[in-house]
Amino acid sequence: MADLDSKIKRINELYRKSQAEGLNEAEKKEQAALRSEYIANIRANLRGQLDNIDIQEKDGTITNLGEKHGNKGTH
Repeated sequence: MADLDSKIKRINELYRKSQAEGLNEAEKKEQAALRSEYIANIRANLRGQLDNIDIQEKDGTITNLGEKHGNKGTH
C-alpha cells in the first residue's frame, strides 16, 4: 500500500508542476505511465470486488458475477 501511496503522491506532484510551470518530456512520460498503472490498479480492484458479488435470481438460484461475466478474458 505504501508503494501505491507514493505513486499517487508522485502523480499529484507532477500534476501540480504541470499546472505551475509545465513538464519536460521525461516527466510527461512518467506521468502517463503512472496514470496508466493507477487506472489498471483501480480496474483490477473493481473487477475483484465485482467477481465476489452473488445475485439471487427470481427463481431463487444464486449467480456469481465473476463466474457469469468475469472469466471471458475480454477485460
